[in-house]
Amino acid sequence: MARLRLAVLISGRGTNLQSLIDACADTGYPAEIAIAISNNPDAPGLERAARADIPVRVIDHRPFPDRETFERSLDSALREAETELVCLAGFMRLLTPWFVERWRDRTINIHPSLLPAFPGLDTHARVLASGARISGCTVHFVRAGMDSGPIAVQAAVPVVEGDDEERLAARVLEAEHRCLPLAVRLIAEGRVRVAGDRCVIDGAGEPGATLVSPPPREGA
Repeated sequence: MARLRLAVLISGRGTNLQSLIDACADTGYPAEIAIAISNNPDAPGLERAARADIPVRVIDHRPFPDRETFERSLDSALREAETELVCLAGFMRLLTPWFVERWRDRTINIHPSLLPAFPGLDTHARVLASGARISGCTVHFVRAGMDSGPIAVQAAVPVVEGDDEERLAARVLEAEHRCLPLAVRLIAEGRVRVAGDRCVIDGAGEPGATLVSPPPREGA
């Protein structure tokens, strides 16, 4: 069976790109990375793609007069690569309604919170300031609103007493590295159906044990 062709869009370190590179190295994984694209010429993630012999394209957004003109160039690159699914993996650009509709239900994003809570930037600082006991990450299909759209996969991560942004971010990032390849697998296997504002996952199993933070004492 043909593998789903992915385009991975990055702006920075590319650790979630790496999680997909590692997943796709398994010949039994139902997807492959057709191209990695960055709007930042200095993104360290580009080196990750090059080391894995993945075609790389830099489309610097700064010379373009507006967002849509930039996105038309991006759209051309995606189509040239015969992209079937776009993965936003730390891509720090808001997409216009034009692009979102053109790639509707074919673009996913990973965000470091349990959406719809804490969309946008400075997520971990806002989680800590709120006193939330549980954070996490979300893979969702992209819609025009910031960090909005049908949710495919989520993972819950405890907020530990004494956490700072760096410690919480590292814990959430570990979950991201599991969730993004899982979401791509489910989509590639045809098990995800978008129904209105929700994702229906065919054959989804029961989740694991309930996460309680802080955990109750023995016998409580």
